[in-house]
Amino acid sequence: VDSKDNALRQKLAAAGFGSAHAPRVYTLVRLLLVIGLPSLLLGYLWMAGARPGLFSLYLMGMIAALAGLYLPALFIRAKADRRQEAMINGFPDALDLMLVCVEAGLGLEAAFTRVGQEIATTHPLIAEQLGNVVLELRAGRSREDALRRMADRAEVDEVRAFATLLIQSSKLGSSIAQTLRIYAAEMREKRRMRAEEKAHRLPVLLSIPLVACM
Repeated sequence: VDSKDNALRQKLAAAGFGSAHAPRVYTLVRLLLVIGLPSLLLGYLWMAGARPGLFSLYLMGMIAALAGLYLPALFIRAKADRRQEAMINGFPDALDLMLVCVEAGLGLEAAFTRVGQEIATTHPLIAEQLGNVVLELRAGRSREDALRRMADRAEVDEVRAFATLLIQSSKLGSSIAQTLRIYAAEMREKRRMRAEEKAHRLPVLLSIPLVACM
């Protein structure tokens, strides 16, 4: 039960619902939809004067109940995907700013604070993640623990790799600026490759409505 509850909390946190009451609200919403959608369907049929057979009524009620059961999960998954895409697209910009701050002599905590302030408008999700790390560091949490928690909250491979690189750099005593420079270049290259991939897929996607219209 604990593992399922933790998995649900991670899914909701990835979608932006990090409140402690989010799992209870999510479960309540699913329960209300499972009961409410079939009830609304029956009420609509009664108001419309329709008299479907018993099997048809049972089938429509089951479909409505299944829709109420799975629609919240689909909504959470879609919202999490949009958040992850926004963080992936904005992460290279945050890395470039962080590299400038570190090369200017700022510490990692000060760099996180400065970058979070600069990208609060353009990339608010990344700014929120960096701000949470700063708050945890000021509260006395270790840097390694704070970075790992950031990676767990984001659930983005790029952020997880970034946290791992910073942890390893701190343990090995290597230059954080050099690490950021190399990783920022890799992130920019990955973003360029994703843009090229979308551009190459565009003619194929356009051919479908073009053939349909012809």
